[in-house]
Amino acid sequence: MKLFFRISAALVALALLAAVALSFIYRPDDAIRVATGYVAHNVCSKTFVSGLDPQIVFAETTERDGIHRLRRLMRFDLDRAAKTADVTVLGGFRSHAIFRDGFGCVLQHGTTTPYLPKIDLVAAKTPKAPPLLPEIADAAVVEPTDPALKAALDHAFEEPPEPPFRRTKAVVVVRDGRIIAERYAAGIGVDTELLGFSMTKSVINALLGIMTQQDLLSPSVPAPVPEWRGTSDPRREIEVGHLMKMTSGLDLDETNSGFDPSSRMMYLADDMAGFAVKAGLVAPVGQRWHYSSGSTQILARMVRDGTGGPEKSLAFAWRELFNPLGMRNVTLELDGAGTIQGTTYMLASARDWARFGLLYLNDGMVGGKRILHEDWVDFCAAATLDTDYAAGFWTNRSEHPHARGRVEAGIPRDAFFASGDLGQRIFIIPSQRMVVVRLGDSVDPTGDIKGVARLIKEVIAAVN
Repeated sequence: MKLFFRISAALVALALLAAVALSFIYRPDDAIRVATGYVAHNVCSKTFVSGLDPQIVFAETTERDGIHRLRRLMRFDLDRAAKTADVTVLGGFRSHAIFRDGFGCVLQHGTTTPYLPKIDLVAAKTPKAPPLLPEIADAAVVEPTDPALKAALDHAFEEPPEPPFRRTKAVVVVRDGRIIAERYAAGIGVDTELLGFSMTKSVINALLGIMTQQDLLSPSVPAPVPEWRGTSDPRREIEVGHLMKMTSGLDLDETNSGFDPSSRMMYLADDMAGFAVKAGLVAPVGQRWHYSSGSTQILARMVRDGTGGPEKSLAFAWRELFNPLGMRNVTLELDGAGTIQGTTYMLASARDWARFGLLYLNDGMVGGKRILHEDWVDFCAAATLDTDYAAGFWTNRSEHPHARGRVEAGIPRDAFFASGDLGQRIFIIPSQRMVVVRLGDSVDPTGDIKGVARLIKEVIAAVN
């Protein structure tokens, strides 16, 4: 019996030691701060940039899987005068988001002041010449005249009787370069900037494509990361294209658990790319795919450094991308180090997201000028390994079950799309000469993909 108790005591001690060891790896306080950071940033952005009701934003944001378990313990305080949002759990684990005019919101960690670029954004946003992309609509909302198109929009905004709710905020359908149908939820209009979440990754893809066209970078060159340049560092084999396709093998796997490195990078680090480049390899370069916001943030730093720094990277984005496309209602948010927050935080009107999609529909050409490098669009729409991820976009040009399922649901085989959390989507469908934008706040784990597939199927049927 004494031996039994000794063994039991030893096992308990080992369990406690294991728990202590795991707490250093899976720190619950970090995970809670990730949750408060996510809510604070989104409440700040959607209130001060989008102009939405903060109470509604808070309620919808905290319905997300994982965060809803903390909802009753979570409080937010919005200071409209200071333009800040604070979120706590049980009075602690505070996250503080601040709004800077023109630059959107950023999380402030401790007493460190986030980098504020010294740039005249008004001047940067003022085009030196008319947009290369012809206007896609007049000022008024384009109400569909075709009954079938109207029915397709009706279905896109329908709500089920019980959760999860779809909360469609905007739909824009463009065919042959003109909007043929659009609709917005109450309080949202043609100029309302809406958060794209990971559709921002596709914008980083475009900036890389422009840099490649201008011989500033190439997917096939070793990633210009000084921290990896040591002769004995195996990460020196990572190419820009590996990061674009998320096959770098870096320990940056994203699970949205709050414990994963990508989540901690986005909501706990001032210098997000500085955090990400410290990751070691967990797989051979180019042989394993895993979704990773950290990979895209490293690319965002390449855009910053390759164009000359924070101010010049913003000027580059407006001069080379947004202004030529006629994108007027756009906010690029930054991390605390002044790097474009390329994983998640660009806001734009639904029409401007559609204009962005037209760049890819037109094979990187705008008004007769090549913006993206030749073959860039095909490269970025081609499936990576055995997945339905391409490079900055997801794709139907794949044998992956998800791609086949979308095709069976009515989304054409040649389609590829930008995709963001909660169902943000820009579908680019070359065979139909069509771009379809759907924005919303769907907590359905699929981002209401069935609803989007029905929308596209019905729109295609209506116009053919």
